[in-house]
Amino acid sequence: MLDLTYEAPKPKTIAGAKHDWELVIGLEVHAQISSKAKLFSGASTEFGAEPNSNVSFIDAAMPGMLPVINEYCVEQAVRTGLGLNAQINLWSAFDRKNYFYPDLPQGYQISQLYHPIVGEGEVLVDIAPGVARLVRIERIHIEQDAGKSIHDMDPNMSFVDLNRTGVALMEIVSRPDIRGPEEAAAFVTKLRQIMRYLGTCDGNMQSGSLRADVNLSICRPGAYEKYQETQDFSHLGTRCEIKNMNSMRFIQQAIEVEARRQIAIVEAGGEVEQETRLFDPDKGETRSMRSKEEAHDYRYFPDPDLLPLELEQAWVDEIKASLPELPDAKKARFMGDYGLTEYDASVLTADVESAAYFEAVAKGRDGKMAANWVINELFGRLRKESHPIAESPVSPAQLGGIIDLIQKGDISGKIAKDLFEIVYTDGGDPAQIVVDRGMKQVTDTGAIEAAVDKIIAENPAQVAKAKDNPRLAGWFVGQVMKATGGKANPKVVNQLVSQKLAE
Repeated sequence: MLDLTYEAPKPKTIAGAKHDWELVIGLEVHAQISSKAKLFSGASTEFGAEPNSNVSFIDAAMPGMLPVINEYCVEQAVRTGLGLNAQINLWSAFDRKNYFYPDLPQGYQISQLYHPIVGEGEVLVDIAPGVARLVRIERIHIEQDAGKSIHDMDPNMSFVDLNRTGVALMEIVSRPDIRGPEEAAAFVTKLRQIMRYLGTCDGNMQSGSLRADVNLSICRPGAYEKYQETQDFSHLGTRCEIKNMNSMRFIQQAIEVEARRQIAIVEAGGEVEQETRLFDPDKGETRSMRSKEEAHDYRYFPDPDLLPLELEQAWVDEIKASLPELPDAKKARFMGDYGLTEYDASVLTADVESAAYFEAVAKGRDGKMAANWVINELFGRLRKESHPIAESPVSPAQLGGIIDLIQKGDISGKIAKDLFEIVYTDGGDPAQIVVDRGMKQVTDTGAIEAAVDKIIAENPAQVAKAKDNPRLAGWFVGQVMKATGGKANPKVVNQLVSQKLAE
């Protein structure tokens, strides 16, 4: 297990306010379930398809069409719940959430209000090296997504694309345990990481696969502790919801902006109204969207077209047994098995593809050296060119081959970096490239000694200085390496230079 310190949440303070204020934040994260078909129909979930091309009669709410539950989507929700150490409810049911919107053909959304499929769970959020905080999950329920209204194609009318209508979503609802914008972003980041490991959501925020609604209120110091003791929300301020955050940066900015707005209202003697708001990143402000509805406003009632979901414990146990190694466990194993620092292990386990790449490189090799090459050389180059690990032109076998050549003494670290550049750009077998291009390290002591003698003989003044100050010996090492085209074994060069200068 990881050696972690669990810190109590440190509330965010807002500069410029008349009084001290603390933030209380809960998140509702909408994660699109990774499934080729929608929740209640066989229509495709392909992103980027022609508008209204992935729409079945059920999605379009044609008369007489009945929904049929997608078992795979149910399984994915159960996997997510298990990955978050949550209670799986063997009995759950669907409700109709009634509201009108142009891109909601049915006039209602099928969701789960009263009996969600997943109950209470928890997420361990990394705050700093060695420091983590626990954010409680209240519930996860399954629901169908709405379509998309398009307002910028014509000055006089709006268009509707129903491709997203009926796509399966998991709504992951946290407790109000988050105390600042950085924590909120870290929580969503950790959720995204876990779901990508599980394969239940691709986490692509740009395409709308992962969105977050932020519920934010302000309170005076001490009020949150009273809430924790009593679970009485009256100790907290009136909350406002900020809808559809689709980036970590926007989540943080929206929280900062909305907190300042609420504080300004209260310190001016006003009262914050409970409402739903939108964040405008261009103007740096939130604006009112509608008054915040309560459950009775949606006239929820059990969906008459869908039977309750009744799961067998044996089926849930089978899913649990098939779960992959999750990020925290993998991080702890990397630190234990490969002797990595927590930082390096965190970088390498940030996504499942990077972790798999590293393990392939490190197999049978020095783990720390493998980590350094993967993080510093490979990740650095990929980041510079905005490429994901999946598009790396250097395979694990090729990078492992470069490390093998270093460990055998065939090439130096400097030559290895030149070799990496060649492999990255042109490809090829590292060992063969070294042979073909004459890059093999010079280990012949006689040849290196001759080069050292020549440099010393040509620089008597520098020799005198080095005898008085041994730290100047590095100058001779550099000159010898330069003279040998970087091919001389650095360890041998250092030894010979030290011996010659001591004579």
